[in-house]
Amino acid sequence: MSNHKAAYAVLADTLTAQGIDIEAVKATLKRQQIETPSWGYANSGTRFKAFPWAGAATTTRQKLDDGAMVHKMTGIAPSVAVHIPWDKPEDNDYVAMCQYAEDQGIRIGAVNPNVFQDEAYRLGSLGNPDSGAQEQALDHLLECCEIMTKVKSNALSLWFADGTNYAGQDSLRARKQRFEQHLSTVYKHLPAGGRMLLEYKFFEPAFYSTDIPDWGTAYAWCLKLGEQAQVLVDLGHHAQGVNIEQIVAFLLDEGRLGGFHFNNRKYADDDLIVGTTNPYELFLIYNELADGEQSSDAALRTTAENVAYMIDQSHNIEGKMEAMIYSVVNCQEAYAKALLTPRAKLADAQAEGDVLGAHRLLSDTFRIDVRPLLAQVREEMGAPVDPVAAYRASGYEEKVRNARGKSATSGGYQ
Repeated sequence: MSNHKAAYAVLADTLTAQGIDIEAVKATLKRQQIETPSWGYANSGTRFKAFPWAGAATTTRQKLDDGAMVHKMTGIAPSVAVHIPWDKPEDNDYVAMCQYAEDQGIRIGAVNPNVFQDEAYRLGSLGNPDSGAQEQALDHLLECCEIMTKVKSNALSLWFADGTNYAGQDSLRARKQRFEQHLSTVYKHLPAGGRMLLEYKFFEPAFYSTDIPDWGTAYAWCLKLGEQAQVLVDLGHHAQGVNIEQIVAFLLDEGRLGGFHFNNRKYADDDLIVGTTNPYELFLIYNELADGEQSSDAALRTTAENVAYMIDQSHNIEGKMEAMIYSVVNCQEAYAKALLTPRAKLADAQAEGDVLGAHRLLSDTFRIDVRPLLAQVREEMGAPVDPVAAYRASGYEEKVRNARGKSATSGGYQ
């Protein structure tokens, strides 16, 4: 019996004795899906420097190849988000790009428009006081709605850098009204079954005011837009000390939690590998999500089951592929622990006002070593037991280094 099998047998016996259906947990873990970002496979950097990495992807097909490799190593990353125009095909054939992804055993995920890098967007996109800049941004967003159909995507993922740097620079109410008007137009052009995922960010690159500064603003606009508009939570887009799991619980209960951009931060929007700085926070977030999935409330359960789990990270000084695999594995571990939370006992302790008893149940669950469980799940799925070790042994890194070399271009962030 291998080491992981022996450890799994002990863990399974322990959990079964606690009344946990280990087979049901495994079945749920096998359904888990994490979307990786095309731009995460390319060179990226900060305002100071982008350090080129040998083998980093520079074309969309290379990014899709890398995404397929991550899926092969983990078994739960079947889609890759694209960023337009970074991922615009040279021949403008999005149908062919979609087919290429499917030929690699994956699919195209969320479509992310870029309305922050053109010179016209110096004062914003949809919030810009110049009507020409507004129209340019709106045209691009509508183009991305059309692209969604061509690549079989069901999610338009929106993030805006709009805001102001100085008091009095622009009318804050006017900027709000411009956004509401144009977002309404975009919403009406969503393809059938498509969702608008609206992201927020409390600062940067605008430093006095940000046009979508918090989850409350995004939530209010989604209510005005319609049922297919939902809030996207980026873990890096919050001030220090913000209780993200409480935001998740609120949006779940309101039926407006649409998705996540998983990353980690120490100070602000650092875009570090998810789970590396505060793994307990990641577990607590997943605990709220798992609680929603297991709820007897059908509406809540439907919302939780349709949350889009996406990674949004900038791998600046480390390799791209191994970092992405590590990210997916960290999400697996957090979710596995959340599924082991003794919910009936926790509910009883909460109802009885047993403050520390309830806290201990949750913190003890976080301390469970779920790696043997995940190794068993991966083995049953036909994926490598240790994804990172398998990637290192695969020769893929050396292969792409030799084939692609080191490029100064990013294929994404400049």
